[in-house]
Amino acid sequence: MEIIKKYFPNLSENQIHQFSLLQELYEDWNLKINVVSRKDIDELYLRHVLHSLGIAKVMEFKPNTSVMDVGTGGGFPGVPLAILFPETNFHLVDSIGKKIKVVDEVVEGLGLQNVKTTHGRVEEVKETYDFIISRAVAQMETFHRWVKNKVHKKQNHSLKNGILYLKGGDLKEELATFPKATIYNLPDFFEEDFYETKKVVHLPLKYKG
Repeated sequence: MEIIKKYFPNLSENQIHQFSLLQELYEDWNLKINVVSRKDIDELYLRHVLHSLGIAKVMEFKPNTSVMDVGTGGGFPGVPLAILFPETNFHLVDSIGKKIKVVDEVVEGLGLQNVKTTHGRVEEVKETYDFIISRAVAQMETFHRWVKNKVHKKQNHSLKNGILYLKGGDLKEELATFPKATIYNLPDFFEEDFYETKKVVHLPLKYKG
């Protein structure tokens, strides 16, 4: 928990309380449904919570922004970002029902009012959003195909509406066909070794009416 306060020192008392509850909630649910690996549960704040918040170092969501988290798994990056941005609306989607069940229970345990969930495939989601976030659920070409028609026309942020994607490693080949993609290196924000090759990729998407 201290690592979150280190990089986000202006949290409210309620946000600190919610972040501190995450370990207990995930440990409890992980005993019933394994959504986080055993090794990672011991380093939940470093490997999952802070990693999710890497998106917040690139983009500060404004109130009433709409964000869809695709392939959210156990709720990352959506749940930590929903704590950090309580006035932003998050829609967490996953095709695996037991993972969404865990997310629902965690969201309830935290008392989050700005999260809705869907058990299903992202292609079936009809709404549009300001931003679509995810944590390395597919190659960018595949991910782009899934979500390319799901952004709003109206722009409200300094970065254009589109994808904010947590990825690692050398992305040169994967992003070769996406010249408009911008890479933000997480070591510019976080000093821990875990982030050495971690990145946030921003890819603007054109509105298709």
